[in-house]
Amino acid sequence: MILTTLDLGANKAILLNRTNSGDLTGQRSGYVVGYGAWALVKSDNANIGKKEEEEEEVIYKEEKSGVQYLTEEEKEELLTIARKTIDEYVRNGNVPEFNVKSERLKEKSGAFVTLKKNGELKGCIGLIVAEEPLYLAVRNMAISAATRDPRFPPISPSEIDGIEIEISVLTPFQKVRRVDEIEVGRDGLMIRKGFMSGLLLPQVPVEQGWDRETFLEHTCYKAGLPLNAWRDAELWKFQAIVFSE
Repeated sequence: MILTTLDLGANKAILLNRTNSGDLTGQRSGYVVGYGAWALVKSDNANIGKKEEEEEEVIYKEEKSGVQYLTEEEKEELLTIARKTIDEYVRNGNVPEFNVKSERLKEKSGAFVTLKKNGELKGCIGLIVAEEPLYLAVRNMAISAATRDPRFPPISPSEIDGIEIEISVLTPFQKVRRVDEIEVGRDGLMIRKGFMSGLLLPQVPVEQGWDRETFLEHTCYKAGLPLNAWRDAELWKFQAIVFSE
């Protein structure tokens, strides 16, 4: 099949999705099987691969700006945005508009929305790149967490009232040059090696009771890498403003 697509002029592979057996079974130890789906397409732009690589680097750039503080009122407003968005989108398929006054909520920032029911994860999707205003990032990630997390079925209308919402607003990424710079309970981690990458939020190792090395190993696991891959991979740390209903 690959040879046939090449004969037809395909010259570019596009990653559609990737996951591993641990994401589906919930098993977080031992070996996992990785799965990936790519589309082979014909592109007229000979430089498109290079352009996309350059755009991907933006994810990992050390930025100095970004949201680093929120008032209680701003946190409450973001939670309200997430709640109203999930309710409206799941019930009616509509994406609501919001008029926010806080300039801080209009700043571009990465954010994750985590959904749980009775303490069990039901969806978690985030935007790493600070490419849109924070309030819109929360709105859009709320939709994705509720309906597009491939690990879980979409949230149904009957589940909405029982869903617990947690928001993590990401601070700018910083390159890790020595692993002793990583502080469990303060830092989240992003790992990148080759085409593989993975991220864990700062609260995850605290909830799981991990030490630094275990945190590093599970970040590797999240990326579909061997558990010791952190020793020769790119590592980035970040903090997060975490709050929930």
